[in-house]
Amino acid sequence: MTTGQISDPTPAGASCDAPPRGSRPAATGPSVTSPSASGSTAPGGTASAGTSSTGTAPAALLSSVTSGPPAAGPPPAGSAEELRRRGVRALQAVAFDGIGTGYDEVFPAKGGQLACGEWLLGELEPGAEVLDVGCGTGEPTAARLVAGGLRVTGIDLSDGMLALARRTVPEAVHHRIDMYDLATERAATVWDLPGLGPAGAGRFAAATAFFSLILLPQDEVPTVLRRIRRLLRPGGLLALGMVEADLDHAALPFLGTTLRITGYLREDLERVLTGAGFAVQEQFGMPYAPASTSLPPEEQLFLRCRRVG
Repeated sequence: MTTGQISDPTPAGASCDAPPRGSRPAATGPSVTSPSASGSTAPGGTASAGTSSTGTAPAALLSSVTSGPPAAGPPPAGSAEELRRRGVRALQAVAFDGIGTGYDEVFPAKGGQLACGEWLLGELEPGAEVLDVGCGTGEPTAARLVAGGLRVTGIDLSDGMLALARRTVPEAVHHRIDMYDLATERAATVWDLPGLGPAGAGRFAAATAFFSLILLPQDEVPTVLRRIRRLLRPGGLLALGMVEADLDHAALPFLGTTLRITGYLREDLERVLTGAGFAVQEQFGMPYAPASTSLPPEEQLFLRCRRVG
């Protein structure tokens, strides 16, 4: 993502195609200048209202907006809690704007993602549509899937990451949207992306979400998984990457800023996926040491799932 101001604290749940360490996140978002939620994006994912300026979100600002545990369950639309939640997303997006290519430099090895990509290529017919949730720079997921003959739609909340992805994988389609708004009316009314709202139900053969859901509090993860499921065709596939850690939106240092990160123990993550309507076909862990002495090693989890029903 790129740094920028978002005049509406509507979506901003940065994403990452590479993994943020078990205790360290990789995302931040734009500063919120207004509590209105009217901002939208033009077709193609380019922000049409208020996202420019580049400067990293100050850690103090991030802390002030993200402090305190999130309320249980999705907050009512238009409530103060909902605006706070979207403000957190915006700050995550801003952070990723500033991180840019630094993310892939710190997390260069992506064997788990590549293995999941090969699984999808082996399971899907040529030309099948895949939704990449939190596409980041487009490497390696979108690039590999497009090269293998699949049609990829990448989404992210960071303008900076989307700009990189469009250069890296111009054959893919990229949109700016908060993953929390997938399969909802907001996809059409706020983001001008009806194909990612209720009208897109059953559209995709598969979805990927590599280290993007770690930016959500645990009570929002099942909601987003269910919304991704709605966009999948019956029997559709999901390739997921998470960090194995018992964390719920914990504040952690990451590449010069502070982010709130969520992790699961593998048994708990499988229960969440089952409850969201997925059957876990395979799960494997991979130890990972970031290319940075400031970030400790972590255990990454990769799951290959299929939509049930």
